[in-house]
Amino acid sequence: MKFSKLDTFQNRQAAATAAKNALAERFRAMPRPDDPAVQERLAQQVEIARAREARAAERQAAKEAEERRIAEEKAAALIAERERQVLESARAAEEAKRRAEEAAKAVAAAMNKEQLAAALDAEKKARALAQIAEQRAKREARDAQRRGGKKK
Repeated sequence: MKFSKLDTFQNRQAAATAAKNALAERFRAMPRPDDPAVQERLAQQVEIARAREARAAERQAAKEAEERRIAEEKAAALIAERERQVLESARAAEEAKRRAEEAAKAVAAAMNKEQLAAALDAEKKARALAQIAEQRAKREARDAQRRGGKKK
């Protein structure tokens, strides 16, 4: 406020009163909480907040569904890999058994009786080794399945 010599106390007091009245009038002119315009604005804000929460819930549900889908795909891939490993181990054991039998037949055909007796002992050993290899392959497959892909 400009201060000059021409201003008197009454003029300054009147100006202050006018400013206070203007401020009070401005406050009184503001809409009341029970005013329909204020109620409508509040209702819109509540509606916007609800819509925002609904969109957030939809995003969260979509995210969880995607995480579930990825987890299921990983589990299916892991199961398929385990099955492949078990089949591969079984094939390797069968192949070792077949080779041992073929070798035993070839040796038996070429040997005489004395050598046949010694070869039968060797054949028993070969069968025992093949059986041990097969049991080991089965055990390793079980252990791998139980560990769930964790390396030693």
